[in-house]
Amino acid sequence: MVKVKAKIPQKMKWLFWSYDINSLDFETDKDYIISQVLNYGDWDDVKWLFKIYSKEEIKEVVKYPQRGCWFEKNLKFWNLMFNIKLKENIFKKAIFELIKNKVVE
Repeated sequence: MVKVKAKIPQKMKWLFWSYDINSLDFETDKDYIISQVLNYGDWDDVKWLFKIYSKEEIKEVVKYPQRGCWFEKNLKFWNLMFNIKLKENIFKKAIFELIKNKVVE
């Protein structure tokens, strides 16, 4: 549940390059918004995120990461911060890889 009525700040527009930020819905697109901010945002962006979503909502997104959306170091960091121990196969599937001809199963 969104804590406050909010809009995504213009300075954060680049985090959501595939979307018009005005069309993002804070409930429907919650996983995407949280993942993008935790994966690409700076400290100010993360502070904004915690004003919008509860710690539990954010933790749930890290606990159940979207496939192929995370940088390895970032997911490790947020797992450490939230004391989450992902199964190795779930962790590997969540990592974004740019290795040619490699298929993650």
